[in-house]
Order: sequence, then C-alpha cells, then structure tokens
Amino acid sequence: MDATAKAQHVRDSLPEGGLFKGHNWRIAPEPFQLEPMFVKELEALGPVLLKFYKAADLLYRQSVNGKQPTWVCEWLDQGKPASLIQLQRHHQFKTSLPKVIRPDILLTEDGWQITELDSVPGGIGLTAWLNQTYGNQDDIIGGPTGMIDGFTNIFGDARNVHLMVSEESATYRPEMEWLAKQIGPHFSVRDSDYSGIKERDSLYRFFELFDLENIESAYQIFELACSGLINITAPPKSYLEEKMLFALFWNRNLQSFWQRELGGRFVERMENIIPNTWLIDPAPLPPLGAFPGLNLTDWRQLSELSQKDRQLVLKLSGFNANAWGARSVRLGSDMPQREWAAAVNEAIADFGKSPWILQRYHKPRRVDHEWFDFDNQKLVAMSGRVRLCPYYFVHGDSDVNLGGVLATICPADKKIIHGMRDAILTSCAVSKN
Repeated sequence: MDATAKAQHVRDSLPEGGLFKGHNWRIAPEPFQLEPMFVKELEALGPVLLKFYKAADLLYRQSVNGKQPTWVCEWLDQGKPASLIQLQRHHQFKTSLPKVIRPDILLTEDGWQITELDSVPGGIGLTAWLNQTYGNQDDIIGGPTGMIDGFTNIFGDARNVHLMVSEESATYRPEMEWLAKQIGPHFSVRDSDYSGIKERDSLYRFFELFDLENIESAYQIFELACSGLINITAPPKSYLEEKMLFALFWNRNLQSFWQRELGGRFVERMENIIPNTWLIDPAPLPPLGAFPGLNLTDWRQLSELSQKDRQLVLKLSGFNANAWGARSVRLGSDMPQREWAAAVNEAIADFGKSPWILQRYHKPRRVDHEWFDFDNQKLVAMSGRVRLCPYYFVHGDSDVNLGGVLATICPADKKIIHGMRDAILTSCAVSKN
C-alpha cells in the first residue's frame, strides 16, 4: 500500500467511538522506527525496573520498621489519609508489586532518559490496537498481539477479570472496552460502583488512590483483597506511585541501600538513564550544607536562577489530581522569572500535603516523522520531539515481557511532550536499516 492507503487503513480500523474519549491525534502511515540496538536495551530494561520497584517497596517497609531512616516513609506518606496508609501496609500486600510498568522515555540530545514511571498507565488498549493495526506492515515491537497477550497473562487463571475504570479515568474507558472485547467474555469493564466481584476474581485497578472517596465499591474491593479472596493489580501502594522515588534513588544517604539491593551494575545503569531528581523539602540545611548538584543552600534560591540556569523541571510527586497528564509540569527554562518564582513558592508551600520534585531537564532531540492530512489528502513531514512509552507486563515474580512501545511525537515548538491533537501517536518498530 502507498502512504494514502496505509493512513486510510489506520483511520478505517478505528473502533466505533474511538479509543480516547473526546481526543484525536495525527495518524501516521508508518510506525516510528527504532534502532535494533536500542530495542535490545528496551527489552532488557523491564527486569531492571521491576528490580527497582522491589527495592523501593523494601525501602518503604524497612523505613516503617525502623531498619531504614524514618524520613523515607514520612516523605512518602505525607498528605495521605491514615486509612490508606493502613491499607498499603496490610500484610496481604507485603510482596505485591505492579504487574504493568510503563516508563516515560525521552530521546534527548545526549542519549535517552526516563522522566517517570507509571504503574497505572493509560494507553494499554491504544498501543494494543496500534500494534494490531500496523502489525501487517513492519517489525512491530511486541508483534500484533504482544500487548493483548501480555495484559491477559498478568491475571493467570482468574475466573473473571474486572477492569474497573473510574470517572477520573473515563478518558481511557473506550480503549479498555476495546481491549476487553479482544480478550474474551471473562474480561469486563466496570464502573466504580460495581459490586458483583466474587471470590477468585481479579480486578484491574484503573482508578487513582487519591480518588478513593469517589470509588463507591472501594471498601468491598479492599476488604475482599485483604482477605485474600481476590487479586488486585496494581496493589494499593501509593508510595510506589510517587515520582519522588527517583529522588530517593539519587539521595546519597541511601546509596548503600541501593547498592546492596540493586547491585553496582544496575545502579550504574539507572544513574545513566534517570535524571538527577530532588524532593522540595523546605527543612533548613546546616550552615555548610548545600543541595548536591545544585549549589543551593535554600530552596527559595531556586527562584533566583537565571533562565539559562533553569534547565530544570518542577512537578507534583503524586497523590493529586494534577500529578498526571503533565498538568503540574513547570519547565524552568521556558517560564518568565515571575511565573517560575511563583511555581517554586507553590512547591515549597505544598510540602507536607502534596510534595513536588525538581528534576534535571534533558532537552529532547528533534526527530522527523510523517503524518497524513486527510483534509488536504497529502502526506505532511513534521519535525518533532518524541516520548516513548514501553509497556512491560510482569508474570509471576520475575518474568517481564515487553508488549509494545507507544511513540508520542509532538511538534518541535511544543515544550512539553504529551498526548495532544497536534501530536502523532503511533507504534514503534525495529528499523531494518
């Protein structure tokens, strides 16, 4: 097929009602090509990220028990209700970890960087559909069914699987309905008031833990899960959904813990792909103290940096309605001084209830890709910047499979990369060159 026919095939393959409620994107005739060596790196990344989650989980539990510094769990628990803290510490979830892991990866001018991790990600159904739709054209990473098979297998032999989608996550409901339909009748999308979950069922939690007040069946779900009668993924561990985990990784006070739990090779690997990250904790430093890598002695000095020195990003750590979808992202080099200072003051003031992190900004490099303009019936070349979202599925305790990779390519003049009407959304394939 030529480019016109390929683009038309993609658009014609869209399910009725679409995949994202109220959202469209630019359709590309071709998937985004990745070099074979980079694909091998992505395939090897899954076990590294699972090991990181295991270590982060252990760090929290040992902090609670006094075997690691107590400020770790105090940082991770701040702003959260006592009932949730009690729930996430329940013995039934002691070894529970996310079964879906999705890093956000930027291809930068000096390599690639993971800006954050998501264990309750959107885009699973979309990427599965893209892989299936583009799968007859190229070497799609994960193949036409990699996403569907990977998602299905995380539930083992569960009698019924309930995909519970909250109103907060309603944008993603169409993609989950499409996904459930591909798998079979024992997979069902449920509203948050659904109360028909039975023993030996599994539940996929597509709702945020900050939103529990709006999940009518939450009490029943967690009572069944705490009794061991049903399985739930992702587990209700809010601390594993905090972006500040990267700040804990970079905290020198915890260096020996990470070295022991991850090993020197894994630590070195993660240091190369995770940007320097700090938690905005306004506690005063001693007279000779300074934040490592910043040469600041007080977070208020952050607002005084020149625009050239503000290659930094501020964003909420988690447990907040504005902590996802790039809603809280503040790019220092792209903001007037007054707005940046206001963002810094907000981050300082929010500590204790909604903590913020600061992250070193690595500028995404330009990439070229084509999309099809259906209004004018022509192929359009676009220079953009790309975010890659690989989806890893965990089976058992240690088997991690890469199901597929979603590419979001935004026009080069957009400073923050996320799903938008002007973005190209496409699968990734292994380059043949």
